[in-house]
Amino acid sequence: MPGSPTRSPEIDAKNAALIEEAGATITPLDPIGTEVRGLDLASDTPPPRPVLDALELEMARRGFLVFKNDRELGHEDFLKASCWWGGRDLHSTHGVHPETPDGNPHIFRLSNDRRHGIPDVGPQWHNDGSFLPATFSHSGYHIIRPAEHGGGTHFAHQGLAFAALPKATQERWQRLSSVNSASGVVHPMVHEHPLTGEPCIWLHLGMTGAIIEKLPDADGFRLLDADEMKSVCHAYNDILNAGLDHGYATAFEYSRNDCVFIDNLAIAHRAAPEAHRPAEQQGLRIMHRSTVRGVHDLAPRHGLPQYARIDGPNPTGQGVWQGGDVGFRWDDHIPMRN
Repeated sequence: MPGSPTRSPEIDAKNAALIEEAGATITPLDPIGTEVRGLDLASDTPPPRPVLDALELEMARRGFLVFKNDRELGHEDFLKASCWWGGRDLHSTHGVHPETPDGNPHIFRLSNDRRHGIPDVGPQWHNDGSFLPATFSHSGYHIIRPAEHGGGTHFAHQGLAFAALPKATQERWQRLSSVNSASGVVHPMVHEHPLTGEPCIWLHLGMTGAIIEKLPDADGFRLLDADEMKSVCHAYNDILNAGLDHGYATAFEYSRNDCVFIDNLAIAHRAAPEAHRPAEQQGLRIMHRSTVRGVHDLAPRHGLPQYARIDGPNPTGQGVWQGGDVGFRWDDHIPMRN
């Protein structure tokens, strides 16, 4: 556990000035994230590129942006604003719920009532698109109807979480790579963020089928066994959970018409437990999610390939090697839905 609070940086003065020149304000949230007011997401003319670049950099530094909207935002406007970031194009791989507006394939409609949206999504810490080589650069969340009794999203800054790790754990995790259980794509457990340059931890707690370790004092690799996998997954879960008390994670509650955009290479997220409670208990909750095409492959280190045959035989004959839509069960008492 971290011994002292780890805080996100202050908003850069030059970025704030650019945003203010566009008639908007950017305000830090406590302990991570920022709130933006004064930009019309429904405008036919997007803000100038330097303003968007400043917002995107602050999103990377502090994790996410919350746009407050005084009026209802249309789903097409939400999708258009999603393309301000990263790959600047939507990349959608989800199912389409019958209640999705216009049947739009780029809207992932989530709800705690299956009549209104897809339920039970994302209960464990993860990053969207972890089954792709170039994971989604950003994700957007448009709250259509917040639950009356809570049920938001937990966000944790993975760069600040890395900084909170003991040095020995930092060193070891930089030698680990995860294999996605559904696709076999291989990602480093620590990567360098393309905008900030800071090391960020990375592990999908619902879709990891193997973890490869580069041997510390010799050439070669090994697969973690079941006990080691459980230990690493618990440690990852614990360090992100600790951010809620140590200044690098937040339990965010939405207001109606909020739009939240996250840097998917800097922020892990999960649905708050309350978000999955029945509508009869919490009140009806409806959210639209978007995902933005990645810019670069998140390539593994140490010469490992980008893909491994996770649905094939164990390449070493030892350790965990488990394919499937749901990954290795590292805790018998948690839901493993994705």
